[in-house]
Amino acid sequence: MKIARSVLIGFVLLIPAFAWADDAVYRYPIADSYAATILGTPQNLRPELSGKVPVKTMVLETDLKKPEIFFYDHGLRYTVAFQDGKAPLIFLLAGTGGSSRSSKMLALVNNLYRAGFHVVALPSPTSSNFIINASTSHVPGNLTEDAADLYRAMEQIWNVSRERIQVSDFFLAGYSLGGTEAAFVSKLDEERKVFDFRRVLMINPAVSLYTSVSRIEGLLDDIPGGPRRVGAFFNQMMAKSSDFYRKGDFVAIDDDFLYSAYQAQLLNRNEAGGLIAVSFRIGSAGMIFTSDAMTNGGYVIPKNKVLKNSDSLDDYFWTYLHLSFLDYFNEYFYPHFRKVRPELTKEELIESLSLKKVENFLTSSTRIGVITNEDDFILAPGELDYLRRVFGSRIKIYPSGGHLGNLEYRDNMAFLIDRLRSATW
Repeated sequence: MKIARSVLIGFVLLIPAFAWADDAVYRYPIADSYAATILGTPQNLRPELSGKVPVKTMVLETDLKKPEIFFYDHGLRYTVAFQDGKAPLIFLLAGTGGSSRSSKMLALVNNLYRAGFHVVALPSPTSSNFIINASTSHVPGNLTEDAADLYRAMEQIWNVSRERIQVSDFFLAGYSLGGTEAAFVSKLDEERKVFDFRRVLMINPAVSLYTSVSRIEGLLDDIPGGPRRVGAFFNQMMAKSSDFYRKGDFVAIDDDFLYSAYQAQLLNRNEAGGLIAVSFRIGSAGMIFTSDAMTNGGYVIPKNKVLKNSDSLDDYFWTYLHLSFLDYFNEYFYPHFRKVRPELTKEELIESLSLKKVENFLTSSTRIGVITNEDDFILAPGELDYLRRVFGSRIKIYPSGGHLGNLEYRDNMAFLIDRLRSATW
């Protein structure tokens, strides 16, 4: 099911030349939202970091029964960076499919540790590791259930960490899907008061999961042949980047390779958007496969089929890759929850996968803030205005950056840390 990360990064980042922003105040340089999302922040515009950060990946052992195919997965993997003395502790929630050591997560871990925080980074409930070891239903995507699973994992991590560290206050932050989940986790904490978060920060959150994922899927409409040709498009992009790599006589898929490919305008904007969607499809393929195997759902894997360690998963990968979000929602996700609540309608389920489910709490809470971008394409028309109305002065909207592209920009990171430390928004 896995594709070499270096290869995936290599072909995903081959995009056309971007425009340089001319904003007199905000100087994040990439004006095109797709380019920003894919390229992120140039190294020379990130915060200057010095000194070693004691980053460690820990395993929270669980006794959940798992199929033989997941023999290698022995517990929930989370990442920590602890200060020597008393300090505030911040929990970080990853975006869709993300592990606790994804690149964006590690950027936050390093910067927040240097800002004086104890840091605990958790994988996304949509990651295979979380589905196997921490999900009660093994069917991710229900924000209320996923928040309860995250909160339980956070409690367990705190219980095994509290003898090692001294904590002054608790904080919570998440990006993308993790940003949306942070709202639900915060509401749960408001009721249970285990952490009593001083600040909660939602970074580039989705307002509606259904809408945002549909918009990402919609990027495949503009690739040659449309979504039905996603497999062929994937192979074409692999061949295109491999050919460029070979002819350029590069020694590695590194910054030199990516910059050269970028200068060559190897892909047009529609292809760049398509690759964002393909990257999402690859992540969702792993999610659906893991859920299908854990629940014996019979969705793609035949019901009661016992997958062996030696079984090839190639055919499953290509099948899952061709499944759209609407396929997953209509054929697997919605039927699962309707078994529990026969009266549940699709409209009600869609509404529950939205910040509107906790809107009253978000409007009234002074602890929760949002950072997002004007050109974040996962937000539908009207959703940015919705966030403005709900959060008021507690929202910061940058003019550009796409989806999380400017997360590591030094001005953004400084503002993020300042907002966490500040007594007011």
